[in-house]
Amino acid sequence: MKASRKLEFLYRVLAISIFLIASLVPLSVSAQDVAVGGAKVEVLQAISISSSQALNFGDIYQGVPKAIANSNGTSAGIFSISGESQAGISLFLQLPQYLTLDAGGDQMTVVFGAADASIDSTGAGNPATMAASKGWQNVDPASLPAAVIIGSTGTDVYLGATAIPKANQRPGSYSGEIVLRVDYNGL
Repeated sequence: MKASRKLEFLYRVLAISIFLIASLVPLSVSAQDVAVGGAKVEVLQAISISSSQALNFGDIYQGVPKAIANSNGTSAGIFSISGESQAGISLFLQLPQYLTLDAGGDQMTVVFGAADASIDSTGAGNPATMAASKGWQNVDPASLPAAVIIGSTGTDVYLGATAIPKANQRPGSYSGEIVLRVDYNGL
């Protein structure tokens, strides 16, 4: 009899222990939840740039500098930009310090002044008709504005400069490269 009471006592202790252990285990396994999020993106139209008119000094004389204004409709350099309308863009011009004789052997200084660029956000393509309300007029081409946008019909950059030939400048055709880099900037 004593053995059966001991066994009964052990069963009760075991049952109480299992009950206590089970009640201490958190029920988090049965309290799960799941949420599904999403990701979206809209791809913008690619930027396209063209040099629609080269900066052209025309004929110049030895020792006589010649300036071309960024508002000169026939001689100012023109870069045309298209892309996503109203998107913010960053502009960077790489400007030459010299024009090089095409036959080689000589260089002519070219200077881009602090007011030799204009940015027309109407995409009109004509620097002679640009008004200040159409963008940024007479800005430094080495430090173009940061808040530029692509207008609904594009944006143009107009560029002027001054060619400074030496008194003994060799006759011939001179040229140089002007590079415009345009990036979307998230404005």
